Amino acid sequence: MAITKKAATKPGAKKTAAKKPVAKKAAVKKPPAKKAPAKKAAVAKAPAKKATAARPASKKAAATRKPNAAFMKAMTPSAALAAVIGPTPAPRTEVTKKIWDYIKKNKLQDAENKRNINADDKLKAVFGGKKTVSMFEMTKLISSHLK
Repeated sequence: MAITKKAATKPGAKKTAAKKPVAKKAAVKKPPAKKAPAKKAAVAKAPAKKATAARPASKKAAATRKPNAAFMKAMTPSAALAAVIGPTPAPRTEVTKKIWDYIKKNKLQDAENKRNINADDKLKAVFGGKKTVSMFEMTKLISSHLK
């Protein structure tokens, strides 16, 4: 009986020893296997989505795009703004273009930071007395001069 007990314990010991390396090997192999297919799937899916989304969007945009009436409405400039762009009513888009033409013509854009505009006497009245204004703040300040 002692022989059978020894034989029974040895295979059991071998089985537990065999299970541990298998579990470690499986755990080591799983993360690279999961990462590789995930990357391939993401790369494969991304171009497919872009290609299918780009085609219908361009057709829809070309067929249904209409200009916004608020941008096309002629606005009357205030006296301060009229000194820069002229007294005739113009849409917001045209007002912005005329302001930029004036800025470039008089070289009022800051040399170091191109986003800033250095106001001259006419623009100071439009910008509320500020000497330097960012281009994003400029549109906000101009809108208060349009009626």
